[in-house]
Amino acid sequence: MGVVILLVMAAGVGLMLTRRLPTAFALVLLAVVIAFLAGAPLTGKNSVLDTVLQEGAPTLAATMIAIILGSWLGKLLDETGIAGTLVRKIVEFGGDRPTVVALGVLAVSALVGTVTGSAPAAMLAGIIGIPAMIAVGVPKVTAAGTVLMGIAVGIPFELPLWQFFSTALELPVPTVRGFMVKLFPFALAAALAFVLVETRRRGTEHAWSLKSVEAKPRSRRADLGDAPWYALLAPAVPLVLALGFELAIIPSLLAGVLYALATTTRPGGMNKRLLRTLYGGFEVAAPPIALFIAIGILLAAVKLPGAVDALEPLVKAVSPQNPVLFVLVFTLLVPLCLYRGPLNVFGLGAGIAGVLIATGIYPAAAVLGMATSYNQVFGVADPTSTQTVWSAQYAGVTPQQVMVRTLPYVWAVALGGLCVTAATRL
Repeated sequence: MGVVILLVMAAGVGLMLTRRLPTAFALVLLAVVIAFLAGAPLTGKNSVLDTVLQEGAPTLAATMIAIILGSWLGKLLDETGIAGTLVRKIVEFGGDRPTVVALGVLAVSALVGTVTGSAPAAMLAGIIGIPAMIAVGVPKVTAAGTVLMGIAVGIPFELPLWQFFSTALELPVPTVRGFMVKLFPFALAAALAFVLVETRRRGTEHAWSLKSVEAKPRSRRADLGDAPWYALLAPAVPLVLALGFELAIIPSLLAGVLYALATTTRPGGMNKRLLRTLYGGFEVAAPPIALFIAIGILLAAVKLPGAVDALEPLVKAVSPQNPVLFVLVFTLLVPLCLYRGPLNVFGLGAGIAGVLIATGIYPAAAVLGMATSYNQVFGVADPTSTQTVWSAQYAGVTPQQVMVRTLPYVWAVALGGLCVTAATRL
């Protein structure tokens, strides 16, 4: 039966790769089929309806709330001009020096990447940053890759992501935070190497992303001017509270929302702005929330006793226990997290992580190391991820071009994360 379940998982990957079904729908269908194959009854204890669907759907509720708050703060950074001001100041400082401008945009991308991920983060930094880099001679692919590599620097400190891994892998937040801090230097070194190497190796290319610029109307915030200097600290507020003072994730994000509002908005306009940006945040958060509901359902299915018993001998047979082999094998498997592949943690990879933990093959902390290392690759180089698609199209290149240029750098980040995992958790 374990072989049949693995074949069903492979079929699910096929449905997602060919886009026959959206990822969230495919994961729910996969979970129901796995539950039936594992011998789960329709209702009752360890059942399809009560355990997999009813209990699985809200499993990641805390993550969903964190996603909403992060999206809310992201909308505030956009509407109040905080993100745009940060980028403009960096561009003004860099002048006509391509490398300096690119490093500045990289820094801003990292900062907004700690607040929200995916396309919103790319847009916050890239709407101004990408045309500015192209205008001073940064090649288009390098400009798009710089925004994505910057977001990847911020990913280890993205609070909703801490909550996701904490809930999905049943680990305390301090454990997740501790590994993310160890992963950060690898992401930072790779991002700096990308900018320094690619801007110099490719030389300057004076071009312009005319289609992208014309498609973006002048914003109301641009007419109102820059945000106050003290408001520019808003993206760092949640991070300082969560990392420096070890405050819980949701209160930290709320504090960031309130700080951004208080430093940019007059008292009479606070209510309207709060509601407007909150509703806008829900629109941004809707796709990942749907995905997290599906992931919770899949996790509930793979943790059923029947599924664990069926998969344990098969997974154990192919999972390396030697630390050196662990690093070698899972580094070679990095491409399987691309194109919504089986090791993508926001797809079937979440189910595989659940199997590895439920069967006791690896400790949850080791699975955390694997999943977060792969996520660094997916967040930058996957041509199907929304941030990669948006950044590439806005710069006037293809997502595949961005993947080819950035993949060696983020592959090295994954290698570093896997080495730390093997050294500390195996």
